[in-house]
Order: sequence, then structure tokens, then C-alpha cells
Amino acid sequence: MANLTIKDIAKICGVGTSTVSRAINDDPGINPATKERILRVVEEFHYVPNNAARNLKLTENNAIGVLVKGLNNQFFLSMFRIFEEELGKQGYTFVLKEMASDQDEATVAEELVKEKRLKGIIFMGGKIENPDVTLKRLDIPYVLCTVAVNANVRESASVSIDDEKESYRIVDYLCKLGHKRIAIITGRKNDYAVGGLRLDGYKRALADHGIAYDANLVGYMKDDIPDFTAKNGYTVMKELLESGEDFTAVYAISDLTAFGAYKAISEAGKKIPDDYSVVGFDGIDLTEYMTPSLTTMAQPKEDLAKATVQLLMQEIDGVETEKKVVYDAAFIERDSVRKI
Repeated sequence: MANLTIKDIAKICGVGTSTVSRAINDDPGINPATKERILRVVEEFHYVPNNAARNLKLTENNAIGVLVKGLNNQFFLSMFRIFEEELGKQGYTFVLKEMASDQDEATVAEELVKEKRLKGIIFMGGKIENPDVTLKRLDIPYVLCTVAVNANVRESASVSIDDEKESYRIVDYLCKLGHKRIAIITGRKNDYAVGGLRLDGYKRALADHGIAYDANLVGYMKDDIPDFTAKNGYTVMKELLESGEDFTAVYAISDLTAFGAYKAISEAGKKIPDDYSVVGFDGIDLTEYMTPSLTTMAQPKEDLAKATVQLLMQEIDGVETEKKVVYDAAFIERDSVRKI
């Protein structure tokens, strides 16, 4: 094949031109199998890279975009350090971009790709209804991390826990301890992502224990307060306490909202767990030092972050791999719950 170009090599190997360049330039971050395949083709066709190709790696912006819905989420904040370390090992930096709940992921991503010349994107939080279609127009690899998606998604790589299942587990635990009136501090009313999934798990657990769902025990986060924050948990908990509804336990779908609920319960002259049992979700470090220490469902942040980076590197290198990775959460039983 005469006058073979870097694009020809990329097409033969089924990868991008940047991946070919990384292989030629002996980039340590490239998948070894992909590198071997590319170099074998380079040798077979006696391809000699020109100066532009040799210098392509030097002129590229080796940055990964991290697009987040819910930057106030303490659990997300705890993952950024891991992203930075893992991407750094692969020779990448990351660009953090917050998205509003009503912003379109694909549009924001396209703008950021043009501005920063990104090599890949990690989407965090929120819900993408049909990413196989809505994100198809992106011309760079991406991975969905802790993003709620439909079960029929096949093409988009994703890493998450099963929020509905893990939420079921924690409410099932309360029911088995004898609690029948369980309040929940959930997401906003229009939250069909994590908030919706965890609310579904709550409802299913109640039903399996023969406990009727009571809408009066559902406290939705306020639209005018940042969600998944202590302030929102405090405000919603105060409303539940002042409503006059009878309940013995409170399930806050994030640890930080549980922290706010603690304050509201204390101000009402009540005690945890004597008057109200409280459980959270996420497993942030703060929960161990709350008084009393908070029972929670801990997400495996290290596993989630590392798997996301690994999957994205495989996508960048054009390696066929498992598209959907789901981890189990870990239930941590502490001092904030009592048996009825």
C-alpha cells in the first residue's frame, strides 16, 4: 500500500488516529494489546511516520472532561481525587464542568470538546434517558459514572451501583427491626434519576413487608435549595416533624441530608435513635463521626472511580470490553437505629 497515512493505520486497526500516535510514541498509558496490534500493522506495511505524526502526541491536549450534575453532592466530591490520580497514571489531566439539572448533556459535552480538545468524557450524576441515541453524535469516547440509564442501554459504557436494589436493602433492614412508619427524605419531585430509583426501592421494600405506602411520609428536597445538602435535609426534616405525622424512622437518601435531619431532630428536643431512627446513603467519611454514628449504605467510590477510568481508557484504545459494570454497595450498621 503506497503512501500509507496515519489515518490508514487507524482504519486498519479499528482505532482512532490519536491511539496510533500514542502507540508509535510509546505512550505507557495505551493498552499493551492495542499497542502490539498497531505496531504489527505499522511493521507489516512499512509505515514511516512523518514529523507531524511523530509530534501529534505532543500537540494534543491529553485532557478528560468530567461533567457533573450535582456538584454539591459530597459523594461526588470524594471521587474527584481518585479520578485525578488514576487519570494522571495514564498521562491525562481532567477538566471539571458542572451542569444544571435541566441542561442537555450532549450539548454541554460538544461545547467542552471544542473548547478543550478533550480525549474523552466522564458523565456523573443525573439521568440520561437514551444515551445510545442522545450521545451518539459525540465523536470521542465517554463513560457514564453513577448515571441513571434505561435497562436496555447497550452501546454506552457505564459504571454504577443498583440504586433501587440497594435502597430496598436499607428499608428492608428497618422493616425487619419492626419499623412500620418510615419517613423518607428523597430527591426533588421531578427527580427520576437517583432520587427516583431510591424512592422506588423504598416503596418496594414497604410493599414486600405488607406496609402501605403513605405519601405523607415522603419529604421531597426543595427546588430553591441545592439538593443533596445538609440544608435541604434540615428543611425537609423540620417539615416532617411539624406535620404531625407519626413515624419511628427516617431514611435520608444521602448522608449529607441525614446530617441536616440530625440537627432538625435535635432542635425539636428529640433523640436519635430513642425517638427516631435515622439511616443514610453513600457512606461518606463524615458519617462515622456523627453523634450517634450514622447507619448507611456505602457506595464503593474507589471501585467506581477506578473502573470508570479503566473503561474509558479501553474505549479510547478501541478495546472491546464489558459495557456495563455494576457494583454492590456495603451496608454499614452503626448507632443511629434501634429495634422496635
